Amino acid sequence: QVQLVESGGGLVQTGGSLRLSCAASGRAVSRLAMGWFRQFPGKEREFVATINWNGGITHYADSVKGRFTLSRDNAKNTVYLQMNSLRPEDTAVYFCAVARVGYVASVESAYTYWGQGTQVTVSS
Repeated sequence: QVQLVESGGGLVQTGGSLRLSCAASGRAVSRLAMGWFRQFPGKEREFVATINWNGGITHYADSVKGRFTLSRDNAKNTVYLQMNSLRPEDTAVYFCAVARVGYVASVESAYTYWGQGTQVTVSS
C-alpha cells in the first residue's frame, strides 16, 4: 500500500504561483511514474501532468503547458508541481497519484494510488 499526502494548495491571485507537494509513504515509488490530476466542481477528474520514474520525462496537458513544471525527488519519495501564471480556470481540487508503470501516463486507469486532494483557488 502507498499513502499519498498532498500539500501546498491554497488561495492565490491571478498570475501568482503555488507549489504543490506530494509525499508518498508505505513503499518506495522510485520505479513508478507519478502524476497530477485535477477536478472542477461537478466535473470528471482531468489529467494535468505526469513524470516518469527517474524524472527524465514529463508530459503536460495543453492547458498547463509552459506554466506548470513537474519534478520529483526519489530520495524523498516526493513529487512537486510548480504552478506559475495561475488563472481562475485553474481553480480545482488537485490530486496526486502513483502509476502502476514507470513511464509517463495521462489516463486515470494507469494509476493505482491516489491522494485525498488539495484545493487550489485562483482569484480574479
